[in-house]
Order: sequence, then C-alpha cells, then structure tokens
Amino acid sequence: MTVTADVAVVGGGVIGTAIAWRAAAAGFDAMLVDPQRDDGASLVAAGMLAPVSESLFGEEALLRLNLLAVRRFPTFAADLEERTGQHIGLRQEGTLAVAYDPGDHAALLRLTEFRRSVGLDAAELDSRAVRKLEPFLTPEVRGGALFAGDWSVDNRRYLAALRQAAQAAGVRTVPGLVSRITSTGAELADGGAISCGTVVVAAGWGSAGIAGLPGRLADVVRPVKGQLLRLRLPAAMPPVLSHTVRAMVRGTDVYLVPRADGELVVGATQEERGPDRTVTAGAVHDLLRDALSVLPVLSELVLAETCAGLRPGTLDNGPLVGPAGAGLLLATGHYRNGILLSAVTADAAVAWLTGQPPAAEWAPFTPDRFPAPVLHNEPGPA
Repeated sequence: MTVTADVAVVGGGVIGTAIAWRAAAAGFDAMLVDPQRDDGASLVAAGMLAPVSESLFGEEALLRLNLLAVRRFPTFAADLEERTGQHIGLRQEGTLAVAYDPGDHAALLRLTEFRRSVGLDAAELDSRAVRKLEPFLTPEVRGGALFAGDWSVDNRRYLAALRQAAQAAGVRTVPGLVSRITSTGAELADGGAISCGTVVVAAGWGSAGIAGLPGRLADVVRPVKGQLLRLRLPAAMPPVLSHTVRAMVRGTDVYLVPRADGELVVGATQEERGPDRTVTAGAVHDLLRDALSVLPVLSELVLAETCAGLRPGTLDNGPLVGPAGAGLLLATGHYRNGILLSAVTADAAVAWLTGQPPAAEWAPFTPDRFPAPVLHNEPGPA
C-alpha cells in the first residue's frame, strides 16, 4: 500500500516529532514514520540543555548553535505546554560543575577559563560556596563553577508532549521502518511505500542504515552508546539536589540531573561499541561509584531503572541538518545535544520547507561538509 503526504518525517524521537509538529502547524500535510521502539535516544537521555557545560575547546561553531537553541527553547516549551496542557519539567537553575580531587580541579579551572574567554557565564566557586548551593555534596569536593546558562527538561515528558501536539496538529503516524529513500518518497521495510514531496530523515544513528541516501552518511553517522541510571527518592525523603551537577571524579565525568518528581538521572557513559544496547555491570558500578563519591546520600535512593541508548555521533560532533538533494532533508547526527537542538532543528526544517533561509548558525552543519570521496582509477607503476 502507498500512502501520500506533503512531508514524510522519518524518525519518531524528539527531532522528528518536533519537525512533524511544526511542519503541520505551517500548513503541510505531515506524516511521521515511527518505529515505535522504547529504546530510542530521546527516551534514554538526561534531558540536559547544556550549551555552557557541554562547550569544549575547538567547538565554537557548535557552541553558537547551542546558544541559539537554549534561547529558543523557553518559548518553544511554553507553546508546547499551552497547546497540550502538559508540563515538560523545564528547570532553569543552571549546572553546578564540581571537582573531586586536585587534578579534577585543575582541569575544571581550565575549562571554566575557556568558557569565560568565549563570553559564557561561568562563576568560579570554592568548596564552601559549592556546598552552600548543594549541602549534600561531600566535603571532599575541591571547588566548582556555576553555569547559569544551562537548563534541563524531563525528556520523557517532553517527547510525550511533542507526540500529543503533533497528533493534535493533524500529523499522521505510520508505524514502521524506512528501508530506502526513492525519487518519489520512501519504501518501508514491510513492503509499503510513501509518496511525498519531501522526505526528512531524522532517524538518529539509524539514518545511516537507510539505502538511497547520497554522499557519505553511512561513514559519517555512527552509534555512540550511553548507559545511565534512574534513581527514585524513598517515601518522605526530601530532594537531595536542586541543580544539575556535573562532576569530575578522578578524571572521569559523571552528571546528576534532578527531576521535579524526585527522580534523579545519573549518566552517562560514552562507548564506541556499535549498535549495542546492553546494560553492563561495569557501567552501573562505575556510574554509582563516581556519583556516590560526590553525593554519598545517593546510597539511600532506590535504583529504579538502568538503561542504554545510542546517540547519533558524527565525525566532527556536529549535527547534519539541511538539504541533501531534491526533495530530501537530513536532520540527524545531534550526538550529545538532541534534546537541546530539537526546537531549532524544527525551525530550520520548516524554513527549508517553505523556501526561507534558516538561522545563520546552521551554516557550518549542512550535509555537504562531508563530500563523498573521489575515487581515482589510475594505473599503478609499470
């Protein structure tokens, strides 16, 4: 069976669902092709909106895009909540970065100085000031920094609200997997087909496995495994954190993200293991060890869930968003920043769909920055 639409969005995570919603709101007959699995990166995420504490040396272009994204997010979130009546758990207290030992402290000071040098709000704190903000932190913490420009959102509530908004806007959902992009739309793995004016590929790391895409996508996008934990407060126990805490513990990073309902997310590993979603005892041990080193009270919380997801990483850690041929848009490769970039990715996709220029911050992240390699069939030496 062939179904038709103006726009077919491939991928049912926050990126694809946000694009489908905003495309429908712009007047397009939008369809969302969703594999409807419970292991996508959008569900296995901490929900950090962290342009400051995620900024690294050499990623200035990505930082500019992430700053655009965090400025856009509050109005996008407010619109989403108004249309659905759902609260998505947006928190704006900032990220508190802390250092456990002298080596960690030296590394954090270097990063804090870099972030200040590029104009970011990064307030250096001594140990006493850190523990005044978060009294349950261990006295062994050497110092820290407050990044007020970082926020967070409950990723699962956010995705549920996006799905509700998309449905209310008239987006049709087709369950299944896209196997191939064609000149007239897409083919489904179950034998069905979609006929549409534009296909938007927003399938995360799985985008690379779709046949018919131009260029080097299969070489550029890869799965990066991340394991994390969800902890729950016992009955009658008050919250143990009010800020997202990003800790350096003996050279290793761990983050702790509180939710309004008392849940605490602890994450996350970064593992180059291909499409492997198993939860390992070693990862659970390491995450708990490092988290308990800085927040010992975590031993009293309930271990409610362990999970693993696959981030869509790229060769330069930046997303792939933009036209990739007639009737084809890519919106993938968001790596660590899928939740953060979802709103501005939807804005950019709708801009391209309507023939408008997207925000200038997207210019470094179009798919054509990874051209296909040139093959030379020259004879070898005699």
